[in-house]
Amino acid sequence: MKFSLTSIALVAVFLQPTSAWSSTCRQAIRPFSSRTVTASALFGSTEQSGETGTKSFRINYKGDDGSTISPWHDIPFKGSKGYNMIVEIPKMTKAKMEIATKEENNPIAQDEKKGNLRDYHGPIFWNYGCIPQTWEDPNEEHPSLKIFGDDDPIDVVEIGSAALSMGSITEVKPLGVLAMIDDGELDWKVLAVDVNDPLAAEYNDIDDVPDAIKDGIREWFRWYKTPDDKPLNGFGFDEKFLNVAETEKVIEETHEAWKKLRSGGAEAGKLWVK
Repeated sequence: MKFSLTSIALVAVFLQPTSAWSSTCRQAIRPFSSRTVTASALFGSTEQSGETGTKSFRINYKGDDGSTISPWHDIPFKGSKGYNMIVEIPKMTKAKMEIATKEENNPIAQDEKKGNLRDYHGPIFWNYGCIPQTWEDPNEEHPSLKIFGDDDPIDVVEIGSAALSMGSITEVKPLGVLAMIDDGELDWKVLAVDVNDPLAAEYNDIDDVPDAIKDGIREWFRWYKTPDDKPLNGFGFDEKFLNVAETEKVIEETHEAWKKLRSGGAEAGKLWVK
C-alpha cells in the first residue's frame, strides 16, 4: 500500500485557524518561565560530538565526576514532582533522534534505516522523548492485546507550551497513554505535560485534554510512516487513550521490566545495559 504526503492531508486540519488544534499550536509557541533543565544541571554535563545532521552526531551524558553515563540507565526514573522525560525530539523539528539503546552508554543519535538518516516527513507538533529506566519487553506478551513490546524505553508525547531542548531532562505529569501497534509490536505513547507548564494546573486526567489534541496525536502516529510505503499503524483498546491511573500502571510495569533487564533476568540481546 502506497501513500503520498497528500494522503495525510487530514493532519493539516489541525493547523487551520478555525480548529481547536490550531489554537493549541499557537499557544505552544508562547514562551513561559519553566524550570525545565538540561542534564548538566542535574548530572554534570552533556557533550556533543559530530556535526548536526550527520551520522557521527551524538549527545553524550556526563556525571558529576566527568565520567560518561547512560541517560537510559543512570538518570532517575522519577523526579520530585513527576516522571523524568529525556527530550529526544523538540517540538516542530523533523530529525528522528533517539537514545541509541544498542550503543555504549546510550547517547542520543539520529536513527538510521538502510544506512540513511531518518527524518519525519513533516514536523512533530509536540516534544517527544522517553522515560529513563523503563523498557517495553519484547519477550513479554501483553495479556489482552496479545503482542510483545518494542524493545525500547517507553515513549512520551509532551504537550506543553514550550519547545524543549534536545537532551534536556524535564519532569512530566502523565495524563493518558495510547497503545500503538507498530509492525506487530506494542509501542506505548504516554501523553504528558511538563509539571511546570501552565497547562499542568488544568490537565489532571485524559478527559481534561481537548479532543483536538488527542485526535491529532493519534492520527499523526497512525499516518506518519505511510510516505515510506509503510502501512497505517493501529491501536489497541478501541483506539482510545487510557486514563491516568492505567497510564501509571503501564509506566510502572515498564520500570519493573527494566529492572529485570538490568539484573540479567531478561534477555538483553544487542541492547547495551553494562
